[in-house]
Amino acid sequence: MNTTGRAADEGLRLAPFRGLRYVPERVGSLAAVTSPPYDVVVRPDGLLHLESADPYNIVRLILPQAATPAARHRKAAETLEQWLAEGVLAPDAEPSLYVYEQRGDGILQRGLIGALELSAPAEGVVLPHEDVMPHVVEDRAALMRTTGANLEPLLLTYRGDDEEPGAAAVIERAIAREPLLATTTEDGFGHRLWAVTDPAELAEASAGLARHQALIADGHHRWATYLRLREEHPGSGPWSRGLVLLIDTARYPLRVRAIHRLLNRLPVADALAALGDSFRVRPVQGPLPAALAALEEASAEGNAFLLTGDGTFHLVDRPDPELLARHVRADRPEAWRTLDATVLHSVLLDHLWRIPDDPEHITYIHATDAAVEQAEKRGGTAVLMHPVREEVVRDLARQGVTMPRKSTSFGPKPATGLVLRSLELD
Repeated sequence: MNTTGRAADEGLRLAPFRGLRYVPERVGSLAAVTSPPYDVVVRPDGLLHLESADPYNIVRLILPQAATPAARHRKAAETLEQWLAEGVLAPDAEPSLYVYEQRGDGILQRGLIGALELSAPAEGVVLPHEDVMPHVVEDRAALMRTTGANLEPLLLTYRGDDEEPGAAAVIERAIAREPLLATTTEDGFGHRLWAVTDPAELAEASAGLARHQALIADGHHRWATYLRLREEHPGSGPWSRGLVLLIDTARYPLRVRAIHRLLNRLPVADALAALGDSFRVRPVQGPLPAALAALEEASAEGNAFLLTGDGTFHLVDRPDPELLARHVRADRPEAWRTLDATVLHSVLLDHLWRIPDDPEHITYIHATDAAVEQAEKRGGTAVLMHPVREEVVRDLARQGVTMPRKSTSFGPKPATGLVLRSLELD
């Protein structure tokens, strides 16, 4: 978001920090110690795969395994302390902003990783677009308190301009130098990281960013966690900043994908029966790509969902307008009232299926094939969604209107484990 009229002290304020990074000689490979963000690693088999990839995989910090939440958080803190003592992780010599590049699947993404100032007016400069789940914020806050570290950056986007390139110019100069690290993860994406330490370049990047607002693309729960911990530690200090990756989407557009719902205790037959005449329901032919194509076509005309989990696919669309009028809030913008996620939560989950939005009943899954696979294993229903357009997300965020939780998935997401932030060092 370009806010050229914004005063220099009212925009994004990104500070350098001494990053904690893996020492390559102490691990099998940099690729083997990385992980997707914590909320993408949802399946037990995915967690086990990462744990077995390398004894020092970052998942042991972001998703520690123990009998109780308190024990999990202590285990993560002890593991982090042990890895620092063993020299598996080590801090960089001087504070830096980090240029981060991802390349793969036809996408090139570059941005700046730094410690973003959270004090006022940060809450008007960084714009959320989704609601959060309090229990997740509580868990992430406890983990952050116990470890004293920001273990993974949240992803923010802004819209830069050519008149004052600022951060963009700093990035372009950095990528001409030798990177601190380069690795390719198993998903085929290449990752490179550079440190920016020159005071003039740091000032240039800072001045450019200070003219902008940012949209939270990924990491709403981490953002809410940062704000909670800032309130617990008032004043200037390490808790008044949080680790972020800032991407200028005018130069490096992201992809927006849907996040699907797995209804753990609702079989497909029961889900369809409960719809009655409230929606049009049609069987569509598989395999999955063909069914998703049918969903995309229907979504162009209005609200549409794809239900599966029993080996068949059912397209659910054309909701009863009177039903929508009764159950969708009228005090919100039209763009919010017509979101698929709004209709799903307000009408289907709350009214027709009467399913509480808690982890026992609903699992949020990013990968379409994983949602289908898990629904079939559990005898539940996968509700497959069509992605929201990015301009709709930005427009609602500008109005201060949040979307239902887990409405979007921007990507590619940064790999976790390339650079961490210790609050003791900052």
